[in-house]
Amino acid sequence: MFDVRDLFQWERFITPSVIRTFYGVATILILLATLGGIASALQLMQISPIAGAVTIVISLLAAFAAILGVRIGCEFVLVMFRMNEHLGALRSRAEM
Repeated sequence: MFDVRDLFQWERFITPSVIRTFYGVATILILLATLGGIASALQLMQISPIAGAVTIVISLLAAFAAILGVRIGCEFVLVMFRMNEHLGALRSRAEM
């Protein structure tokens, strides 16, 4: 995983170790926001049932899109770090 000493050394990147935690926290925040949107939609249903139902559907679709977007962003960051590692290995192999 990741050691506190890694924060003060530059030989190893900490982002690949922390990215899973970031994804989990982002997912929890998105789900909390979705629950808030659904609660707001339930209050709106007292005034306009159709608008409340549409708001629930939009909240769920937005949550799905946000979680998907965060996942794609995290995977992009991991791919960039893997490319860096592979390029470093190729460079060290070429210098021999």
